[in-house]
Amino acid sequence: MAEPAVSASHSKPMGPSLTFPQWLLAHASKRPDAAAIREKQLGIWQTTSWSALSDLVLQLAAGLAARGLQRGDHLALIGDNRPRLYASMIAAQCLGAIPVPMYQDAVAAEMVYVFRDAAIRIAVVEDQEQTDKVLEIREHCPQLAAIIYDNERGLRNYQQSGVESLNALLQAGAAYEKAHPGKVRRSVDEGGFHDDCAMFYTSGTTGHPKGVVHTHASLILPSKTVSEQERLGPDDEVLAYLPMAWIGQNIFSYAQWLINGFTINMPESQDTVMIDMREVGPTYYFAPPRVLEALLTTVTIRMEDASPVKQKLFRYYMALAKRVGGRMLDGDPEVGLLERLQYQLGDLLIYGPLRNALGMSRIKLAFTAGEAIGPDLFAFYRSLGINLKQLYGSTETAVWVCVQADGHVRADTVGKPVPGVEVRIVNSGEILVRSPGLLREYYKNPQATAEVRDSEGWYRTGDAGYFDQEGQLRIIDRAKDVGQLANGALFAPKYIENKLKFFPYIKEAVAFGQGQSQVCCFINIDFEACGNWAERRNLPYAGYNDLAAKAEVYDLIQDCVQQVNADLVSDPKLADSQVSRFLILHKELDPDDDELTRTRKVRRGFIAQKYSVLVDAMFAGKDSQYVETQVKFEDGRSGMVSATLRIADAKRQPSLAKAA
Repeated sequence: MAEPAVSASHSKPMGPSLTFPQWLLAHASKRPDAAAIREKQLGIWQTTSWSALSDLVLQLAAGLAARGLQRGDHLALIGDNRPRLYASMIAAQCLGAIPVPMYQDAVAAEMVYVFRDAAIRIAVVEDQEQTDKVLEIREHCPQLAAIIYDNERGLRNYQQSGVESLNALLQAGAAYEKAHPGKVRRSVDEGGFHDDCAMFYTSGTTGHPKGVVHTHASLILPSKTVSEQERLGPDDEVLAYLPMAWIGQNIFSYAQWLINGFTINMPESQDTVMIDMREVGPTYYFAPPRVLEALLTTVTIRMEDASPVKQKLFRYYMALAKRVGGRMLDGDPEVGLLERLQYQLGDLLIYGPLRNALGMSRIKLAFTAGEAIGPDLFAFYRSLGINLKQLYGSTETAVWVCVQADGHVRADTVGKPVPGVEVRIVNSGEILVRSPGLLREYYKNPQATAEVRDSEGWYRTGDAGYFDQEGQLRIIDRAKDVGQLANGALFAPKYIENKLKFFPYIKEAVAFGQGQSQVCCFINIDFEACGNWAERRNLPYAGYNDLAAKAEVYDLIQDCVQQVNADLVSDPKLADSQVSRFLILHKELDPDDDELTRTRKVRRGFIAQKYSVLVDAMFAGKDSQYVETQVKFEDGRSGMVSATLRIADAKRQPSLAKAA
């Protein structure tokens, strides 16, 4: 990107050491009328230009200054992706304050810890729902001085002190700027590249979440390197649909957005994401495996409802795509002319319409990360001609550690280290990282910081893996989760779970086997996919619990488990980790019940403890087990659900070594 000749009074030239607000002002100066943000409201896309966004941010910053926000203070952001919430994030950074995005689906009680730990000074929230949550916990958060809401619907008669609309804040900003002309811009100019700029809380799978403090430099440097490597630019389009509290969303739809100056598009609601994606047609896309799994489930359901002719056509061309689609995407010259012609016909009949239905017809580059993706799921998207690649990183590393390069994309690796990032494997198999994207610290937790980062700057990821012969990193599992069966064979639960979750009928899986003679699993069925399957077979059911207990559904899931076993037997290291027994849980695992994190990662230790009676029954060889489970409802009340769960056996395949 060429450096624009701009006046220092408006912005600094674009360069490697700009802060996020300085990047914004540079774009507003160079490309004032270009689209920065689009948001769908009442079915119509509304566009905010870079110059309009810049004006909004500066006025919001002035308003926040009028409300007492100062350098080093923390500001909470709670809600779906909305333009004025993004503007509030940049506005806080203009003043040297530190935004703390939080999960919009968290209940009030979960927010108390973060509000207290970060000493949140001001909360900017989306709507009445989030306002009510913050009001509920305000008495426990003495530092909280103001609650500012964006959407005024339902809030007209709220008279609590310190609660005001974002429109009122803008008016306060205009008055502040008039009384202190140029003060906000001077604050932007004074911002340093190595100043703290954001704090993201970890998912807290094993305890209280920790605040990960990042600087402008740690978020920008690796993001800029990958942007250049992948040739991202101002003409790209991105759909901003994932939670703002997740580091991945902030890298793809905030850091890289401000660095590259492309357009981010915000859906009308979570319910309209697929429709909005088809309308936008993003060129650059990011999705964790769970989103890609859900999309594949939708495709599977639609094809099961199709005519026999269409089903046969779909199966034929998908088999062809599986053989040659990924190879063609990688530029393999050994794909024959006949296969290429057949693939082009398949693209006309199947792949093109399917990409369009998924909203992926214009995608030039797509990444997946957050957890391991099933090889078959990964291959499915690449076989359609979608350039889906894996990356590896974490909140503490600002995402970018390893990225797959074009032409070297494989399902079982996450690529080579990003330029400027060092990776090494210690004797225990744990992956260590040294990178310009590393966290500065865990907030107010020097002990935890010292435990993960040594004096030489190496960060302990907690993941286990190894480099293959091509120098690509392969992730096995979390280091603490990798264990052994009673016979000493390798046990990697996440690897097994991901294979199970490829099937559209399985939404979640939790594998157990550490120190045991066999592997057993909990299964959560996908209610939509299994419900559709049951309806086509005239199988009545009254709800999730009833459907999950059906003998026919058990047979369906048993077949999926046995297919995974047939796949595992081909891997000498994991052949002994075939699933021997399983049960289908009577309820869906839920973040509100502390069984999953807000990013939907399994809290395996908590689940093992909560459902210990079921775990013990599976390993004891029982055919069924009664269980009572406490659940939380959306209104905050608690209740109990109970069921007698069937425990089923799965056929194991003889290992190849033993067979030989």
